[in-house]
Amino acid sequence: MKSAFVLITTTFCSLCYHGYAQAVDTLFLNAAYAKLQTSAEYTLKVAYLMPADKYDSRPSPGQMSFGQQLIHLSRNLGWLSGYYLNNGEENPVTEADLKLQQKDSIIAVVDRTYGQALAILKRFSPDQLTDTVSFFAGPMNKLRIINLLNDHQTHHRGQLVVYLRMNGIKPPPYVGW
Repeated sequence: MKSAFVLITTTFCSLCYHGYAQAVDTLFLNAAYAKLQTSAEYTLKVAYLMPADKYDSRPSPGQMSFGQQLIHLSRNLGWLSGYYLNNGEENPVTEADLKLQQKDSIIAVVDRTYGQALAILKRFSPDQLTDTVSFFAGPMNKLRIINLLNDHQTHHRGQLVVYLRMNGIKPPPYVGW
């Protein structure tokens, strides 16, 4: 009788915990999606503010230009979301895109890449968060890939804001939620 009680209690607690964990994972994914949507909107505002003739501007000769920063941000976003979160999906940033210099063409790449990443997160299952992928820095679960995806774009978008200010352009008000 005592062992039956322990088994029933353990099973009940396990089911409750699993339900709670699933709810937390869903909450995380919903927040990650909302944050990525906000990031896309903010990045595009920054991209539109820079005049076309300033897309080749850079703080010093060894640094990426404004346009190259946007392509780099997009390429990494496409790589992390497609390859690691969506099991090898092709990066929407092509080799030809890496050579783009025109504002409209670069913005199209940024928009396309965010669109793919958002679509991937929208259909991402909470059960996949603990899946481990082979990352160049070592094995990593997909939850960490989502965090890395966010950190990388935030880092480069922050640099883009500095590029705007260096060109006398007031950046859009920050929205981080």
